[in-house]
Formats: sequence, structure tokens, C-alpha cells
Amino acid sequence: MKATSREWQSRLEPGSALTTPPSQARALFRTGLDVPTTGWSAGYAQTNLIAVPADWADDVREFCARNPQPCPVLDVSEPGDPTTRLAPGADLRTDLPRYRVWHNGALTSEITDATGVWRSDMVAFSIGCSFSFETLLRAAGIPLRHVEQGRNVSMYVTNRQCEPAGRLSGPMVVSMRYIPETLVEDAVRITAAMPAVHGAPVHVGDPAELGIADLARPDFGDPVAAEPGDVPVFWACGVTPQAALMASRPPFAVTHAPGYMFLTDQPDREYQVG
Repeated sequence: MKATSREWQSRLEPGSALTTPPSQARALFRTGLDVPTTGWSAGYAQTNLIAVPADWADDVREFCARNPQPCPVLDVSEPGDPTTRLAPGADLRTDLPRYRVWHNGALTSEITDATGVWRSDMVAFSIGCSFSFETLLRAAGIPLRHVEQGRNVSMYVTNRQCEPAGRLSGPMVVSMRYIPETLVEDAVRITAAMPAVHGAPVHVGDPAELGIADLARPDFGDPVAAEPGDVPVFWACGVTPQAALMASRPPFAVTHAPGYMFLTDQPDREYQVG
């Protein structure tokens, strides 16, 4: 029987998530720990998940190809195969802390084990995640307010439409981090060198330009408080395919829950360029 999230958290030492190896973190998630993965396994890349029946895989593949900043693909599985080259021996059906199940574009459940809903023809796309560059931001002395506050990152649906592909269309989703104004240039430079995990911000400053009315009411994740001198900085987000699911209504899909990512065995520095 799986331990509850509260039981697992009571067993963890404060700050231990940061230094937990990805394989050990996946084992915890497999056994029942249900927490956002920001601040976990520092130095290793994390990925978003979208898995669809094989007859929708080409649509997802083309949608990602046409929208590489919100949807940078790092791996694609063979139909029915729940493994990934990003973490040999891992299982995409069990090794994320929380999943979402979709029917006809509607979210029908959130679960911690997708084995029972995984179809034999599912194709899984592992998409780069901005949590992967947080280690480098932290190393540069750039504070992460959501980590400091013990919260999931804030995510918002924007007024920017993605390039449609096949039967898929929808708006871009962004993640927001409050960055001290004096450090914004450093944050842009560091993340621009990591295009496989969303790259440079898509916007800095006024959220209204992205169609965001209230930063205190994110569409996904948690609200995060700013500190004096902070400005909001927005990165393209791998939850974008979930917005496309809602807009395009494919018959079935399984995704990660926003902020509850897959921890890979790939060092995040492998995704730096230049």
C-alpha cells in the first residue's frame, strides 16, 4: 500500500529534496510521495509529459515542431513503451508524483499512478522544463521566490496563440518567476543558453501584455509573493500542450500535473549551448 504524501514528507529531512538523486526521487514518487518537483535533484533536468494514442502522435509531434519554445521535445517513446532514454530503467507511468487524465479535452482525474489508464498504443513525449535551469539561476545568486516560499511555480494561459498543427491548436502557457530587477539581465543570459528547456524569457514586466489580469490568480501552480525590487519574468511553459488538449479536445491523453515533473538522469548542463 502506498504511503501518503504527508507520511512521506514527515520522513524527509528539511532541504534534502535538493540533494536527492533523481533515481531516489523517482522511487519516492513511485511509492506515493505527491509533491511539486521544483527544488528537487539539483543539477538534473526535468521534463513535462504528454502521452496520446498513436493516431494523435503525429499531431503532437508537428505541434511541438512548430512551437519549439514552449514545447521543446527531448524524447519520444515507441507506441505502448513507458520507458525513456532520459532515465534508463524508469517508468513514465509511475515515476512522476502526479498525473492528469484527459477525455475529449476535459480533465477527468488526477492520479499518482497512471499504470491503470495507460493504453497499449500510447506515445509519450518528454518535453523540456524550466525547472531544469533553476540550478544555474541559483548558482548565479538569483533567488527563486517560489522555492523560498515552498510553493509551486505560477503558470498562466496567455493571449499568444501557438502555431496550429494538424488537429492541435491553442494558447501558449508561461511560467512566471519574480526576479530582482538588477538580476534580470543575468537571468535572461543564463536561460537563453538553454533552448532545450524553454530558453530565454518570452516577456519581462507588464503581465497585461500577455493577457494576464492578475498575477495572484495563476491558472496553474501557486500564487507567489514578490519582494521589493522584483519584476515578473515570464518563460514559455511545457504546460502549453495541456492548453492545446483543452482547445482541441482529442479523445484521450495522459499528462503530468503542472509542476509535478519527471526527474531525468540527464545533467542540466548538457542542455547548455554556446
